[in-house]
Amino acid sequence: MKRRNTTSKEAVLALLASSGKAMSQEAIVKQMEVSADRATVYRILKRFCEDGLAHRIIAEDARQYFALCTRCKDKKHDDNHFHFRCTRCQTLECLPSAVQFSIPKGYAVENVNCVLTGVCKECS
Repeated sequence: MKRRNTTSKEAVLALLASSGKAMSQEAIVKQMEVSADRATVYRILKRFCEDGLAHRIIAEDARQYFALCTRCKDKKHDDNHFHFRCTRCQTLECLPSAVQFSIPKGYAVENVNCVLTGVCKECS
């Protein structure tokens, strides 16, 4: 489906691209140079996820973070990787390692959400 291009949408996309890390909706609203309310930013982020442009990470602090999909191939979303959230600077980033696990026979995994917490290399 063709989406309308708006100033707010471009601003959110540019901010996610320049950060290189996952960001919470609150952080995006605070850092945007264009004025947009929280509901508008959330709708934009939701559409980005639906279109395979971004993915949503729910961290152990129950916050939702959003990151551009740089690892996804051919518009097929692949979220089978670890994320790391720094407890000092509160940033969350995608790590390059794939998640490896085994489950008992008869189970089918539909979603993987692996968030490691600690201190990032910039803060240590």
